[in-house]
Amino acid sequence: MTKKAEFNAEEWEKIVEGPPIAGMIVVVAEKGGTLREALKVGQAYEDARKIHIGPELIDELLASTPDPDPRSYESPEEVHDNGLEVLRTAISILSVKATEEELDAYRGFVMGIAERVAHAHKSGSFLGIGGHRVSDKEQLAMDEIRKVIGAHEIPGEDEEE
Repeated sequence: MTKKAEFNAEEWEKIVEGPPIAGMIVVVAEKGGTLREALKVGQAYEDARKIHIGPELIDELLASTPDPDPRSYESPEEVHDNGLEVLRTAISILSVKATEEELDAYRGFVMGIAERVAHAHKSGSFLGIGGHRVSDKEQLAMDEIRKVIGAHEIPGEDEEE
């Protein structure tokens, strides 16, 4: 099993930054609902800490929760572009140092964050009535994240509730 100690500080920072930046990519994909969506990232970490979701590496990741500041980016495009690069780097590092099980668990956690954020706010609704659970822009952002991290889509996972 791979442990945090096997990564240098810069590598670990990228790995830790990956899941919340995936959430931020989805948040900035569509206007509206930003606060509610941002809260879903923190809630996902809390929920994951309550249950054992995978290998020890994921437990160590959950203990190292970053506090990303969306204001440190100048534009939604910068969040998107830099975020995808962070995810590429994290996957590259894990591909070399982690087991396949750990890499899959990381991918699953990243996509879980992105999914929760996307489902946090109905797009195109008025006072919560109508609208779509996941907007086209949010879906596109999730598809880009999935492609960058090499995650496979689970049949039915993106269907409306």
